[in-house]
Amino acid sequence: MTSADLHEVRDPELPGRLLVMERDALIPLLRARSDADFALPTAACPGWTVRDVLAHCSAALMRVVESRFEKGVFSPESNERDIAERADWANARVVDELERGMTEAGPVIARAGGVLDMIALGEWVHAGDVRETFGEAGAYGGVGLPYALPLLVRVTREKGHLPLHADLDDIDEPLRLGDVSGERTPARYIGDAATLVRLYAGRPVPEAAAGAGYELAGAETAELNIFG
Repeated sequence: MTSADLHEVRDPELPGRLLVMERDALIPLLRARSDADFALPTAACPGWTVRDVLAHCSAALMRVVESRFEKGVFSPESNERDIAERADWANARVVDELERGMTEAGPVIARAGGVLDMIALGEWVHAGDVRETFGEAGAYGGVGLPYALPLLVRVTREKGHLPLHADLDDIDEPLRLGDVSGERTPARYIGDAATLVRLYAGRPVPEAAAGAGYELAGAETAELNIFG
């Protein structure tokens, strides 16, 4: 059995493990930052500051924890309302809510049968957005990457996304992402894992990473974006 075959079966605990891993890395970083850092604009989410990203993340997770999924939830309009509802909160209160959400959402996501798995992946990507804004190394990598990659594989399979075969510089086994029906010839990616995450998340690829020579054949960059 290959590593690709292992991703055929959903691991219900994986999203929760990713959230807890990211919680333990991100929350101490946030608590050590000044209020001015929370006001920094994020390149990945135009129009949103670090605080806005964190407020969105904490609100989304608490919706999961409390099973609040009204019509239009997670739409751009809903996200903006969630951020606005937290406008008068102290930054520390936003971080407290985020910590609670990252701690408690995992079991709920596990029981949901897969429909909420993408939320955990999105939270991890947003944590990368924050780390990149702060100038931290390994924005879309780090200790969470081994948990995020199989989740990315699973999400792209469930969405019937375009098939892609990824040979990663920093991972021993290749990944097979997207539809595996064989109806379309898989695109090919060669490069590092963090850049692959950026492409699937629709995040900018730094010139240094692009210059390192990642290769994408058989698909346009925009076709990889799973977040729209």
